[in-house]
Amino acid sequence: VQLQASGGGLAQAGGSLRLSCEASGLRFSLYSMGWFRQAPGKEREFVAVISYRDRKTYYSDSVKARFTISRDNAKSTVSLQMNSLKPEDTAVYYCAASPYYDYSRLSSAYTYDYWGQGTLVTVSS
Repeated sequence: VQLQASGGGLAQAGGSLRLSCEASGLRFSLYSMGWFRQAPGKEREFVAVISYRDRKTYYSDSVKARFTISRDNAKSTVSLQMNSLKPEDTAVYYCAASPYYDYSRLSSAYTYDYWGQGTLVTVSS
């Protein structure tokens, strides 16, 4: 199984970036896909997830109304559109795949079986 994340880079505060993650080697339509991030010196934190069962989306309070997660099962990809970026969004972003579909489990990194390599997002003020 491989999850290949891309799209990170440098953005100014208030700007936008779009992250993508392409999955291979798994039955993508049966996995909920999430994004996590880890800032320097901090623990990895949940950002967003889209359930495989009903495509419901869930977001952390810190990104709600600014970030949008979507998936394309035909292309085995999940995307994260990030708008109104803030310096505190600076982190390495990871995509991950989980066999669960209920949010009570999906906000925890422990329920994800597969992880991408991470892509760095830097937001300057």
